[in-house]
Amino acid sequence: MMRIDSHQHFWRYTPQDYRWISDEMTVLKQNFLPETLTSTLQRHNIQGTVLVQACSCTSETRWLLDIAGKTDFVCAVTGWVDLSSSALQQELDALSHPLLRGFRHQVQDEPSPAQWLADPAINAGIRQLQQQEYVYEILVTHRHLAEAVQFATRHDGHFLVLDHLGKPDLSLGAAYWKKQIAPLAALQHVSCKLSGLLTEPRPAGMSARDLLPYFDAALEVFGPGRLIFGSDWPVCLLAGGDENPWDLCEQATASLSSDEQAAIYGGNACTVYRLQPLPITGND
Repeated sequence: MMRIDSHQHFWRYTPQDYRWISDEMTVLKQNFLPETLTSTLQRHNIQGTVLVQACSCTSETRWLLDIAGKTDFVCAVTGWVDLSSSALQQELDALSHPLLRGFRHQVQDEPSPAQWLADPAINAGIRQLQQQEYVYEILVTHRHLAEAVQFATRHDGHFLVLDHLGKPDLSLGAAYWKKQIAPLAALQHVSCKLSGLLTEPRPAGMSARDLLPYFDAALEVFGPGRLIFGSDWPVCLLAGGDENPWDLCEQATASLSSDEQAAIYGGNACTVYRLQPLPITGND
């Protein structure tokens, strides 16, 4: 079984395209391309990745698909498309690619995430995606998990994946987050990425080790069969050199059986994204 990083990004940085990268995120204001990631994957024994959109435009999706086709370790792409478009099917046809397995929208950045999740046109678009067996990744914060449950309940035709554990409010503790996330975890078509936690705002004095109870809670409510490891590289670099998602997840899963670890690190991603567990030989 391959070890898969289910959540990584590439970009050629321009301020107008990546407006979510703030002035406090200086380390991200540069190009991140396959050659930048290769040594990190090798160091952490990761053979394949899912490349995820970071810009809400189809031109980025086409660029990501082009890179994926030339990069041996990229096994799938989660792109972006205008879900509310009356020409959605034509856009999907134009984007069609063997490695395109899903879509995502940065709902957390919408003026009203709740309104976006309830929008009839968006929901019609999601139904269309699911009919064509595309994964949809839900990107919201803890503020809109209740609306995400309603959204996910409406869309059970194919896999949904919650990014970054739903971005919990770390000041409220893991037990509170567990209650918040339980209704979403009760939906069997929803999986959850073990990603992004290191870069969520922390109360003063909270260390990376203090984040482990969130992993324990995720294991309790989702089970090892619906958790998927993701690094959120290069965004994870915001946490600093001494903290990284690979080591944190290793600590969190150390007590699990080898089969459970294999599921979280590769098997679940292979199922959700229909990945081919083939040996990786290098970059083109």
